Parts: sequence; structure tokens; C-alpha cells
Amino acid sequence: MPRPLDKLPKAHLHLHFTGSMRHSTLIELAREHGVHLPDALEQDWPPRLRATDERGWFRFQRLYDIARSVLRTPEDVYRLLREAAEDEVAEGSRWLEIQVDPSGYAHRFGGLTSTLELFLDAADRAAAASDLGIAVIVAANRTRHPLDARTLARLASQYVGKGVVGFGLSNDERRGRARDFDGAFRIAKRAGLLAVPHGGELLGAASVAECVDDLDADRVGHGVRAAESPRLMERLADRQVACEVCPLSNVGLGVAERPEDVPVRRLFDAGVPIALGADDPLLFGARLMPQYELARETYGFSDAEVAELARQSIRASAAPDSTKKELSGEIDAWLAAPPE
Repeated sequence: MPRPLDKLPKAHLHLHFTGSMRHSTLIELAREHGVHLPDALEQDWPPRLRATDERGWFRFQRLYDIARSVLRTPEDVYRLLREAAEDEVAEGSRWLEIQVDPSGYAHRFGGLTSTLELFLDAADRAAAASDLGIAVIVAANRTRHPLDARTLARLASQYVGKGVVGFGLSNDERRGRARDFDGAFRIAKRAGLLAVPHGGELLGAASVAECVDDLDADRVGHGVRAAESPRLMERLADRQVACEVCPLSNVGLGVAERPEDVPVRRLFDAGVPIALGADDPLLFGARLMPQYELARETYGFSDAEVAELARQSIRASAAPDSTKKELSGEIDAWLAAPPE
């Protein structure tokens, strides 16, 4: 029998705030707050999605916005993060970096600053109640003006050392070039934040290269299209820029037709660091564990290679060095133990 993947210590570096919600919690909060859910978020869940054209992306974003609308009170936020932490621990995750754009919630929680402080407090409480380190990545929206991104970068910079560890850039990469947001990322990098923009999901290898060249990315959200360029994979490997690969999200959005088409093995064999992620389990129906199961069952990873994936996720994280050392030792112990 293979070693149990839920006992393998790992870091989860690509998880969006609303997208981390349990489906059962979405249903309960919608009923509590009188929010009507479309069939795709209720009886036909998980929704059938395909976001490779603008109409498909609009539908995906619309469903996400509806899901976000059920978060009406601070108690809802605390519940979401508490349950997310419980789910992470159950899958062997020991460090979580959860991504949020405070702009999407600020109108409910008193503005950008108070919203971010609410999320940070909820993360602290969830971490204290579980065996999980939790940090926050503040993400700008690619479809909004770059000046909005600078505002968020300045806000995030004020919370370095207080729970914020990175600055991201999300939403439809076809709607905003990476270089348009270089000012925001310079602010974030000067403050000591990791640069973790999305790229190479809906667009090709050039989108990943722009994240690295124009935004000085430490990691790239998704990044799977880097596999289209051997030269780019070599650069990522040389610079140890990790790709936060979310295989079942890629299939769910139509980036890949089948799980076996996601180039996880190609990236890994090229030496590109990989941090497997779930992206938005609420919309894709799969959390972190199925991504690791795919690595073993579909991509043919041995236990030693799966352990290396876990190590790469931890090395690419913003976890303290002491935590990285501890988790690395636990991974060694997992691999040294006989298969069950």
C-alpha cells in the first residue's frame, strides 16, 4: 500500500478566500441571509465551467461574486477561515497562504483597512485553534485600474510582520498586462512582500515571462503554460521561481481538457519548483488532496517525488525558517516510514 497522502506535511499556497468556503456553508449562509443561489451553486454543484472565452469567464466570475455575497457578517468570515483551517489540517497541510482582495468585501466591513484587519484576525484565530500556520496574500484585481493596485500594495505593506506575506494579481489575465502593475509590485517588494501574480493560465508562456520580468515574481499563480517554452522552464528552474499549479482548476476552466493534459510532470522534470494548489474548491469541487492524488495516480509520481513536491511547496512559502526546517524533517520521516 502507498504511504497516506493526508499524513504528508505540505504547504498550500494557492487558495482564494471565498473559493475556500465549504459548499455546505455556502448553502447555510445563503439561506440565513436570504441570498438566492443559482442551480449551478446548489443542486447542480459543482458548476460546469469553461472560461477560455470572455463569456465563460464572465459566468465563472458571476458565480464567484454570488458566493462572496453570502459573507455578510464578521462571524461569517471567522467561520469560513475556521472551517478552511480544519479542512487543510485534515489533508496534511501545515502552512496556508490564503489570497484575498479586500476591495471585494470593503463595502460590508467598513473599508479596506478594517476589512484586511478582520481577515487577519480571523486567520490568527483559525491558526490558534489548529495545527496550521496561516498567512495572508493581498491580491489586486487585473480588471481594475493599476492605481487601485498601488493602493492595495501600500495597504499590504503596512501589515508586513503582522500576517501579510505577499502581494498578488488575479482575475482574467487577458484583461490587463503584467507590466501595467509594475508600480504596485515595486511598492510590495520594497516592503519585503513576496510577489505572487497569476500568469500562464489563460494566456501562454509569454504571460509567465512577463510576471517574472516585469513584476519580479517570486512565484507565479498557475504558470502551467510555461511548459510550452523549454527556455522559460529553464529560467524558472535556474531562478527557482515556483509555479502554483492547480490541475483540477485547469480542467474546470478549460485550460486543459483532461487532468492528464496538465503538464505537471513536464514542469517537474524540467526542474521548475511546483506548489500544488486547489484554487477555488467551492467552484471546482476539489480541495488540496485530490491534486496530490493526481500526482501519484495520473502523473506517475513515486512517493519520493510526491515528497519532493511537498518540500517544494514549503520552500516556496513565506513560512519562517524554523517552520520550514521542522516540516522538512517531518517529510523525511513520512518517506522513511514503511508504506501502510
